[in-house]
Amino acid sequence: MYGRNLKAYRKTNLEAELSVASPHRVVQMMYEGLLERLAQAKGAILRKDYEYKSDRISKAVGIINGLQMSIDPSYDKEMGERLIALYDYMKDRLNVASVELDTAPIDEVVNLLLPIKQAWDNIPESERERVNAIITEKQSRSN
Repeated sequence: MYGRNLKAYRKTNLEAELSVASPHRVVQMMYEGLLERLAQAKGAILRKDYEYKSDRISKAVGIINGLQMSIDPSYDKEMGERLIALYDYMKDRLNVASVELDTAPIDEVVNLLLPIKQAWDNIPESERERVNAIITEKQSRSN
């Protein structure tokens, strides 16, 4: 019962934060969630909890898909293509981890993700605000 209540509380908190989060913060939260799912998948492999491993890897791949879909190549086409290819590679490595029950590919994905997340986290506030304004403007024109 406690676990279910905690899960509901976390979901409500997440929904509340997402409703007011900037686009930059949403991507930060995606990276945080992805790293958490990867740690959980690795732990599940080590515990031989294969059902949970499958769920966590599936959720991690879903987050990577979301990150891929958020790429706007109009800012930098080459960078966008490279990032999409990197995310595809990460998904391939997670598939290997899942099939072979091997944690090394998960560690590889984490090591690829950390510099990207750190760079994202270190974007200056002024640049975040500038890009958020551009995104908000694009969204209002498309609605």
